[in-house]
Amino acid sequence: MRGLIGPREAPRIWERHLLNCAAVAELIPSGAFITDVGSGAGLPGIVLSVARPDLAVILVEPLARRTAFLTEVVRALGVDARVAVVRGRAEEMASTLRPADIVTARAVAPLDRLARWCLPLATVGGRLLALKGASAAEEVAAHRIEVARLGGGTPIVHLCGSGILDPPTTVVEIVRERAGTATRRPSRRK
Repeated sequence: MRGLIGPREAPRIWERHLLNCAAVAELIPSGAFITDVGSGAGLPGIVLSVARPDLAVILVEPLARRTAFLTEVVRALGVDARVAVVRGRAEEMASTLRPADIVTARAVAPLDRLARWCLPLATVGGRLLALKGASAAEEVAAHRIEVARLGGGTPIVHLCGSGILDPPTTVVEIVRERAGTATRRPSRRK
């Protein structure tokens, strides 16, 4: 996949990547508008758009090589009427993108950074669905206060695809309850 996944991942592309992403569909309501942050190889955004033709999806990716790949795949799959590719960083997109019902992210960043970048992309009442690994509960505990400060509700850990996938997909769900408190990062210049 053009260097978008590691060479050791090819034998387990279906279980570890594609089916892992498709399982998230059980948390998404019919007709939802989704923004997928850090789409990379289209995981989970393209997978969800194929599995759920009722969804409209924006794939947000900062790297040109990846956006070129995503654009090509969207056209080849014939989903370009409801899937768009946007080149940019999530933290710079809140003022330019339509607020989403659902914001997805997979293997992008720790939960505090994801909340900072992704919650502003969701409508109030919208949700961040972050695909995480086995340590999701520990990550939730470590970042719960920051998530609340950023306007997120109490994070809930879901196991999607139970009984179908082994292991099931671990998803952290955070509802955007209100606009959060922005923080300025300290300047590194002296």
